[in-house]
Amino acid sequence: MSASLRVPAAPPPVGSPGAATALLEAYRPGTDRFLATPRHTLLGSGTTAAVPHDARPLTLRVREVLDGARRAGGPAPVVVGSVPFAPGGVAALAVPETVRWAAALRADPLIALHRPDAGQGDDWRIREVPAAEEYSAAVAAAVERMRAGEFDKVVLARTLELTSARDLDLPAMLSRLARRDPDGYTFAVPSGPGRTLLGASPELLVARRGDRLVANPLAGSAPRSSDLAEDVRRAAALLDSPKDLHEHAVVVDAIREALAPFCVRLDVPERPTLVRTAAMWHLSTTLTGELRDPSSTALDLASALHPTPAVCGTPTEVARQVIADSEPFDRGAYTGMVGWQNADGDGDWVVTIRCAEAEGRTLRLFAGAGVVAESSPAAETAETGAKFRTFLSAVGAAL
Repeated sequence: MSASLRVPAAPPPVGSPGAATALLEAYRPGTDRFLATPRHTLLGSGTTAAVPHDARPLTLRVREVLDGARRAGGPAPVVVGSVPFAPGGVAALAVPETVRWAAALRADPLIALHRPDAGQGDDWRIREVPAAEEYSAAVAAAVERMRAGEFDKVVLARTLELTSARDLDLPAMLSRLARRDPDGYTFAVPSGPGRTLLGASPELLVARRGDRLVANPLAGSAPRSSDLAEDVRRAAALLDSPKDLHEHAVVVDAIREALAPFCVRLDVPERPTLVRTAAMWHLSTTLTGELRDPSSTALDLASALHPTPAVCGTPTEVARQVIADSEPFDRGAYTGMVGWQNADGDGDWVVTIRCAEAEGRTLRLFAGAGVVAESSPAAETAETGAKFRTFLSAVGAAL
């Protein structure tokens, strides 16, 4: 029941069967940038140029770095990396020395043949930040304020801090994430000195190919069940849930409003469909459009959308303040965006969810839930627990 993303052709995937899994297995932390999408697989190695951090708009800085790399006469340059949630935060974007492309992992028959051991086993100390009870109380406080009319929606997150007595096996974690959900967006990129951002997001923020764009917001979720009948029941209930349909409509309306000025045509389905991952069902809408100005890049579009109500709330500035007041941690790259863009402006930008940041022997996992006036604190807390399962399964840990 997954939505079909009708994106015009990406850079041509190359290689025989096994090429995509070969790139996955070739990934090395620290020096490499890996991104797998439903269209293609990318592995960038080394760094030719990093996008600087200064007061200029990020889109301008990226354009200048790509133009400079193209003038230098090397291979077709691509910027790869992540952009944080906070406005004005430091983006971790760079032009790799080499970029290799392959077909999508989901089209590679070898992706189903081998799943490496999680590596860490039960060797984890786990700390919840905040504790589930505190998170539930923050949701209840937000619901009370929404019912009083202060704002319409906020997305509240919590984290798990996992610490191991052994070095982290990031390639094995990445491989398990990719093999668990090969239809999604799997990534591993440097996020700062000694830090790596990795995850498996189900949500495309925006893709641009020439004068065509696609956006695929997800909002409204339900955990999967191992029992087939129950799993189908949950999917059907999600499609008929007034609370989740309202939450989804808020996000789609915001996406439509942000993209409309860029488009001569923007098609928006009337009702959502379903997207499934290994852990969750999501309400999904695929918007397609034709650009008014072909010089508008993928990052221009993504920056106009970021942050959507699916990861922040509405009104945006009020929701940002509620997040700052309610979450006892810095989101960093979580609920930012991760992706690539070439010198022609084509690219894919993905919402940075179902992710963790690795530093030393510690992993910080993130999960959030959209809170509206009809939300139940217990249900939203359970939803974040279900979302944690994507990454916990990749590292051999459990709550």
